[in-house]
Amino acid sequence: MKDIKSKNVEYIYAGTTTTDGAGVKLKRIFGGHESAVRTDPFLLLDHFGSNKPEEYLSGFPWHPHRGIETVTYLLEGKVEHQDSEGNRGTIYPSDIQWMSAASGIFHQEMPKPLDDKDPKELLRTTGMTTSSVGFQLWINMPAKIKMSTPMYNGIQGKTTPVVDDGNGSTVKIVAGEYLGTGGSLKGRSEVDPTYLDVRMDRETEFTFPVKTGYTSIIYSIAGEVMTGSTGEKLLPGSAAVFGNDGDTVSVSSRDSSGRFIFLSGKPLREPIYWYGPIVMNTREQINEALRDLQSGSFIRDKNPIFQ
Repeated sequence: MKDIKSKNVEYIYAGTTTTDGAGVKLKRIFGGHESAVRTDPFLLLDHFGSNKPEEYLSGFPWHPHRGIETVTYLLEGKVEHQDSEGNRGTIYPSDIQWMSAASGIFHQEMPKPLDDKDPKELLRTTGMTTSSVGFQLWINMPAKIKMSTPMYNGIQGKTTPVVDDGNGSTVKIVAGEYLGTGGSLKGRSEVDPTYLDVRMDRETEFTFPVKTGYTSIIYSIAGEVMTGSTGEKLLPGSAAVFGNDGDTVSVSSRDSSGRFIFLSGKPLREPIYWYGPIVMNTREQINEALRDLQSGSFIRDKNPIFQ
């Protein structure tokens, strides 16, 4: 058997508490030109929401996206989604919406608590009944398909594969593959994303072999875990980005259980021009997007693909 070599932690993002949208409280773990150099193809990671409705009910009203994919993974509450073409839906706890904005989506995302008068919604409760909490990840799209047809992938949590690794960890496979089991979504081959939600018992170890040259990141949700070749402690609410040395991400727990998100993907290494929710490759493409917004022609394809 080939000996594994654990990857070193290259950088830790502690995140910054801020607000976005119309005043939603969130923690921005990483996002922007500077961090994108390290996290490519992943552009931004937000941990949003609260158990206080006044901190999230203002939501993320109508706004555009172009050139990226957004992955919304809900832990508590619900998010009502609607786009300018009348497509709408609701994301519930453990559900994922994987949206390719591509040539252009104009939409709104409105976090809300579950309806405590609706027995079906109450059965979905995973936290406080006043909570709405989740993650949103932005993934860059290759230049050659940034202006392709938008696409929605609605992934129900109950249909997402969960694997017990036999060593004290259970792994929910949103995208990619783990121990021979494929996730709910394959993802674009140019990025080849892996997205796992990992829960660890006390005093256990989780390992994942990373493809050569791929970016790998873990974001700690709960508990205290150690990672990297030196066993660096990673506190909840922080993310570790691994270097290119080694071939395996190793995570261990000691006195407490842990939960984290694991991300891996192939860097695009393409120029990035970023203007709010629009990420393109040149300044002229950004200017074009702004002209499209001003002229009312931002939506190039009014018939997104649903998968």
